[in-house]
Amino acid sequence: MRYRYSMWDGTQEVPALQAEDILDNLTDDLMNFGDLQHALRNLLQRGMRNPMGDRMQGLRDLLQQLRQQRRQQLDRFDLSSIFDDLKRQLEEILDMEQNTLDRRLEEAGGQPQGEQSPQGQQSPQGSAQQQPGQQSPQGQQGQQQPGQQGDQSEGSEGGQQGGQQQGASQQPGEFADMLRNIANKKKQFLSELPEDVPGQVKELQNYEFMDPEAQARFNELLESLKKAMMDTFFKDMYNQIANMSPEDMQRMKDMVRDLNQMLQDKMAGKEPNFDQFMQQYGDLFGDNPPQSLDELIQQMQHQMGQMQSLLDSLPGEMRQQLQDLLGDKLGDSELQQALNELGQNLEYLYPMRDLRNQYPFRGDEEIDLQSAMNLMDQMQSIDELERQLERTQYGGEIDDIDAEKLEDLLGPEARETLDQLKQFLEILEEAGYIRKKGNQWELTPRGTRKIGQRALIEIYNQLKADSFGKHEIRDTGSGGERTDTTKKYEFGDPFLLDIQKTIMNSMYREGPGTPIHLKPDDFEVERTELLTQTSTVIMLDLSWSMALRGSFQAAKKVALALNNLISSQYQRDSLYIIGFSAYARELKAEELPYVRWDESVLGTNMHHALMIAQKLLAKHTQGTRQIIMISDGEPTAHLEKGRSYFAYPPSPITIRETLKEVKRCTQKGITINTFMLDRNYYLKEFVNQVARINKGRVFYTTPDKLGEYILVDYVASKKKKLSGVG
Repeated sequence: MRYRYSMWDGTQEVPALQAEDILDNLTDDLMNFGDLQHALRNLLQRGMRNPMGDRMQGLRDLLQQLRQQRRQQLDRFDLSSIFDDLKRQLEEILDMEQNTLDRRLEEAGGQPQGEQSPQGQQSPQGSAQQQPGQQSPQGQQGQQQPGQQGDQSEGSEGGQQGGQQQGASQQPGEFADMLRNIANKKKQFLSELPEDVPGQVKELQNYEFMDPEAQARFNELLESLKKAMMDTFFKDMYNQIANMSPEDMQRMKDMVRDLNQMLQDKMAGKEPNFDQFMQQYGDLFGDNPPQSLDELIQQMQHQMGQMQSLLDSLPGEMRQQLQDLLGDKLGDSELQQALNELGQNLEYLYPMRDLRNQYPFRGDEEIDLQSAMNLMDQMQSIDELERQLERTQYGGEIDDIDAEKLEDLLGPEARETLDQLKQFLEILEEAGYIRKKGNQWELTPRGTRKIGQRALIEIYNQLKADSFGKHEIRDTGSGGERTDTTKKYEFGDPFLLDIQKTIMNSMYREGPGTPIHLKPDDFEVERTELLTQTSTVIMLDLSWSMALRGSFQAAKKVALALNNLISSQYQRDSLYIIGFSAYARELKAEELPYVRWDESVLGTNMHHALMIAQKLLAKHTQGTRQIIMISDGEPTAHLEKGRSYFAYPPSPITIRETLKEVKRCTQKGITINTFMLDRNYYLKEFVNQVARINKGRVFYTTPDKLGEYILVDYVASKKKKLSGVG
């Protein structure tokens, strides 16, 4: 078979995630902490290795990317440059207007003439009186009156025709004087503008520009401020109210008034009629209107949070300037008052503490007002997504993470990572390893067996080639694996005939030749290992020192592995598990993954554990009965009148009472094999006494070798080779 190799280009097929791989990646945490929810959270946090050996990202990686993006934005922009941009726009507008005024003055011939007719004096004076505050309402919104603009445009030509359009009574010289007077008044007005941007914008709202392009640019600036003001409450609402007729504007004010009434009803405990509200005003909310009052409130809070975060992130003086700048730009005091009331109602109902943040921008890149509002939207989205990821890390539902927002902020790879993490739980559930019980996940019996099986495989994979040779096998019998030796057939033996040796026995008896005559004594059968029935109790130390020294996880894995070995290969055997610390208790096999060390109590009560072990083994009168005790310390507690008494260093009473139970086990034919995970003086002295009394074996080992010792010793004790001739 030939193989072709090529560079990875993203088109190659990646093996799908397997439930066994996912289960393997959470098993260590489950063994260590005994909490499946904790193990699942850790798995989602850190990710795992995929079948190709590559690391799959987890929630922790997504959080780091999100926080890095926030830092990049903070390091990039200078938020105070909002006013630099507005100031630059105003300077350009004013420069255009000043240039036009200078040109008109030059065209009109410089300074006004000294002699003017009374009629000529009234006209410029009247025009001057219209600067800047006594214009028509249209002029107050930054628009020129058509008649005036036409006069000024014609006046810019400086010709006789312009004077004729003012009336037959005006002479060309009189019109030039009037034009010069108007231009000089405007120049004086512009020279007296406040220095701050909000003050300039406020004054220029009542000013008639002589330059049409400057007027258009200023109107655009006002519209951008209006949009920012409307965006404070309603997303994309400005597109609905731009260029509204008076009737449409009145409808907008009615909508805000009715919305305020709904909020007041909600504060009073009433149920607002949201459906009726949307039937009347739904078209104002664009193509994707809110489906409930709560959703509308959430949208408005989000919009208000953007503006408030922008204000909070500005220096104090600039914050006030921006508030002044946006304060009255809607051009309708009634609507402005209704919106102010709306903001107060929203703040009363749902304070925006979590929606407003002060962002410490420290970059040098300039940004305009609308881009700053969009930036606040992005920063708020980062904050909200960060909260979702953090909640999921500490017990929240992964489905609560906004996948679309994650993709918008971090790209499609982050969305793919989230989808893979969601698959972890789905794959485990579909494989039958976990199931939902209420709001919690739990292992199924199949999941528990699989963990035990994987623990067994892990232990056997760690065995060295010579490990098996360290355990003697003395007896052979029926029911086990075949050996390399044979024996004369006896009644009751498995008829595993060795043909070659059987024929040779006949030839030895009769000599070579054919036909061959077989007799019962010629039959030779293969020996098999003798399988004994065994009843075992594992005594598992749950004291805090087991976790402190890193032994607890290994001990749990061994118990799970031995349970899997017995249930799958030695089904006639029995296994019981006892956990002991200050007190002892029987543990069911399905409880093993969830068992934790007892961190709230002190004591290693072997005395109580041995008492329970004898009761459990009393159910079995045939075969081998044994106790496998796994501990890292000597007994420091014993039962007295049903209560646990603790002492360290160990009390002589505790040692005496524990050894009494060892003697009772010995009298009942129960072997105690002790696996010690420490070698301190008290421990060695105690286990030596146990060995002298019980004649059981003592193994001093380490957590990484514990499984090898226990499992190999268990299997070896099941298979004993018979010596001598059959």
